[in-house]
Amino acid sequence: MTTLSHPCRRSAMALLIAGISAAPLGLAAAPLDLVAPVAGDSLPESKRTAPGLYITAAEAGAVLERNANVALIDVRTPSETMLIGYPTPAAANIPSKFVDPELGFNAKKGVYKMIDNPAFVDEMKAWLASDAAQGIDTLLVMCRSGSRSADAIGRLVDAGLDVTLYNVVDGFEGDKNDDGVRAVNGWRNAGLPWTYKVREGLWPGHN
Repeated sequence: MTTLSHPCRRSAMALLIAGISAAPLGLAAAPLDLVAPVAGDSLPESKRTAPGLYITAAEAGAVLERNANVALIDVRTPSETMLIGYPTPAAANIPSKFVDPELGFNAKKGVYKMIDNPAFVDEMKAWLASDAAQGIDTLLVMCRSGSRSADAIGRLVDAGLDVTLYNVVDGFEGDKNDDGVRAVNGWRNAGLPWTYKVREGLWPGHN
């Protein structure tokens, strides 16, 4: 485990260790003025959220460039960010779920099961209370293709976080085409900046 050196990471980790519930900054922001708003009723149930705020990855890139109060949070596993890549402007990778270490198999979906990261909400609170989140009142929450991020938003809403939460409905890799390839939409397919190189402190709860 890397030793904490940056003061932002030290303050975030101190909150986690002490078990303090960090309060997000101020009141939740007004909804973003989007060029192409996404209607909740156009989405599958798995991508819908209680706040009902949605954004495409393509528009998320432009929103991040022009809004200093908005941050992109990647909730995929750290292994995904390293092996598949992640958005260069992502403020943090705070995983909401991990692959089940027992590798339980979901035969219907043809995938290994995932389990909740029990520290997810606390890690999010700690990050929001850190200097790294100074002035941030709106989060764009991203996973692979929009379902895990919707679940993550549900957990944050249940925890009472006072921050505006948008689901990036097509995520980093996007939806599948008829051949089962994630080449339809998503951050990477939109030609937005991304990298494989994991920067120090990307997962603040681990550093």
